[in-house]
Amino acid sequence: MILLFTDFGLSGPYTGQMKAVLAQQAPGVPAIDLFADAPAFDPQLSAYLLAAYAPAFPAGSVFLCVVDPGVGTDRRPVIVEADGRWFVGPDNGLFALVARRATSLNAWTIDWSPDRLSASFHGRDLFAPVAARLATGLPVERGPLPAATTNGIARPGWPDELARIVYVDVYGNAMTGLRAAALPAGAVLAAGGTRITRARTFGDVGPGEALWYENSNGLAEIAVNRGRADRLLGLAVGDAVTVSPGPT
Repeated sequence: MILLFTDFGLSGPYTGQMKAVLAQQAPGVPAIDLFADAPAFDPQLSAYLLAAYAPAFPAGSVFLCVVDPGVGTDRRPVIVEADGRWFVGPDNGLFALVARRATSLNAWTIDWSPDRLSASFHGRDLFAPVAARLATGLPVERGPLPAATTNGIARPGWPDELARIVYVDVYGNAMTGLRAAALPAGAVLAAGGTRITRARTFGDVGPGEALWYENSNGLAEIAVNRGRADRLLGLAVGDAVTVSPGPT
């Protein structure tokens, strides 16, 4: 399957244009909208989200990833193979956490060129055709990626765990860039001026009460039982989160 991970949204033509390319060039391969609302213009926040969700998919899956504020500049287009999964997109840090956490890793620059390459829509013109080629077993011209770079998969200076809000879902739950397993037992999170203790699930606290829990993809997520954490706690994508060990 091909998984789309973009900040395009589902309104307007952009996601549809990319999926039309996939339908033409990889007919019969499912194209799944994983995230169409990744943090806009923010490869760093998006990198932690992508790294949390990608491992749920089987080897051979192709991730078509476009969070690309530098489109049309000299940032490299890349293919990354991490633990048997393929990632196609810009070398701007978007794949940094996927690469860091992988047990096996290969990466290349994309040397294949389409007949038409607009300056502002590489998702449609370059990355979607390359994803279609990978999904259908067609060759893609590629070259070696420099061993050391200041961005891209050779690691920006980003922490292993990001203490910020990286996504707010349709229910107002706020995902952090922190893996719950990396936090101390009994850790207390603070966000929006509120201290939040851990619970296993929503119903473990009363209606209207805040909690943080390990979400289904392993991230520490802040929620309010039967309410919206974003509104009640004043949270937004990019906000800082602090971690304290809690009572001993």
